[in-house]
Amino acid sequence: MLAHRGLFLSATQMTMDIAWVRSQFPAFEVPSLDGQAFFENAGGSYTCRQVVDRQHRFYTERKVQPYAPYDASRKGGEEMDEARSRLAAMLGVATHELSFGPSTTQNTYVLSQAVRRWLKPGEAIVVTNQDHEANSGPWRRLAEEGVEVREWQIDPETGLLDPNDLENLLDENVRLLVFPHCSNVVGAINDVAEITSVAHAAGARVVVDGVSYAPHGFLDVGALGCDVYLFSAYKTYGPHQGLMVIREDFGFDLPNQGHHFNGDTLYYRFTPAGPDHAQVAACAGMADYMEDFAAHHGGGPGADAARLAHDVMRDHEVALLQPLLDYVAAKNSVRLIGPADAALRAPTVAMALNGSAEDAAATLAPHGIMAGGGDFYAGRPLGAMGVDLDAGVLRVSFVHYTQEQEVAKLIAALDQVL
Repeated sequence: MLAHRGLFLSATQMTMDIAWVRSQFPAFEVPSLDGQAFFENAGGSYTCRQVVDRQHRFYTERKVQPYAPYDASRKGGEEMDEARSRLAAMLGVATHELSFGPSTTQNTYVLSQAVRRWLKPGEAIVVTNQDHEANSGPWRRLAEEGVEVREWQIDPETGLLDPNDLENLLDENVRLLVFPHCSNVVGAINDVAEITSVAHAAGARVVVDGVSYAPHGFLDVGALGCDVYLFSAYKTYGPHQGLMVIREDFGFDLPNQGHHFNGDTLYYRFTPAGPDHAQVAACAGMADYMEDFAAHHGGGPGADAARLAHDVMRDHEVALLQPLLDYVAAKNSVRLIGPADAALRAPTVAMALNGSAEDAAATLAPHGIMAGGGDFYAGRPLGAMGVDLDAGVLRVSFVHYTQEQEVAKLIAALDQVL
C-alpha cells in the first residue's frame, strides 16, 4: 500500500458495506433529501450520527465552562481531550501536536502570521498556483512585509505540479514550502512524502493543505513527514472546525499567537480565539465513526481503524469514479480538469463548459442532482489553465457514502444537460 506516501493507491480489495455506511448518516433518513443525489461533498460532507449524538449530548448535558471540578464541566473537558488524543493517534502524531480552530482558513491565517515574524530579511517562501485561496492568499500577503514569495506553477494543460520544478525554486533562502495535498478543482493527488523530502533536504519547512484529501480517509500524517497538515472537520463528517497538525519542533520554533500564559502548550499557541468546546468535543465522533467503520469491516481500533477505513473507502470511490471520468473525458463539449485516471485523483471532478457552470448546476437540480458551479475559491489554478472565470466550472464531488446508482443517475442527468 502506498497510502502512507500521500497517494490514493490501496492494496486492499475489501467490499464496503454501503448499506451500513449510509445508515450512519442521518441525512439519508430525511424525507426532504429522499431522491436527491449529493454531489457537492467537496464543499462539506454530511455529518455522521456519532458526531451528531455527541454534539447533542454536549449541548444538553455539558454546555458549561470545561475543566472545573464538578461533573458536567469535568466530563465536557474530558470529551474535548478525548477528541484530541484519539484523532491524533489516528493521524500518527502526538496528542499535543493536534490543534482545533474555527476553520482551516483561520488556522492558515494565524499560522502565516507566526511565520511572518519567524522569517528574517532576505528569506523566501514557495507557494503554488494550484491551491484553494485559503492556502494561497495569506502566504502571498507576506510579500507586503518584504518576504520573497516564489510560485511553483502548474502545467497549464494538465493542472499538475511537477516536483522536478522545485530544483529551480528551492535554495538556501527558502524557509517554507506550501502546497495542497489535493486540489479542490484539479483533483490530482500530490505525493506529500516525496515533495516534503525534497523540501527538507533543501532546508525548508513544509505546510500541506489536506482539506480536499482528508474526506477520503485519514492518513498517517506523521509518516508523511510534513511540518504542518491542515484539514476541515466539516468535510470529514464532523462539525465546523479546522484541524491542524503542527510538529513540536516547528511549533515551538514559531512565535506564540495565543495568550501569553498558554505559550508552553503547543495546541494553544495557534488558537488565539480559544476552542469552541462543543465542536471540539463532537470531533471525537469522527474517531467513533472510523472505529465503528473498521469494526464492521473486520478491523481493529485506533490508527489501524483509520488505515483500514481509508483503504476500503478508497477502493469504493475509485470503482465509482472511473466510469464518470470516462464519460466526461469522452464528451467533446466538456473539458475535464485534472487526470482521467481515478487512481491518481480524488472523486472531485471539475468540468469547464461552453457556458455558465452555475446555470448548468441549476439545470441539474430538477434531475435530483445536488452540485455547484463557480470558481470554488480556485481562481488561480483555473485561470492558469485558461478557464473562463466568469463561466466557472461545474464541479461534482462525492465520498464513500455515495452509491453506484447515484453516479449512474448523475451521468444520465449530465447527458441531458451538457
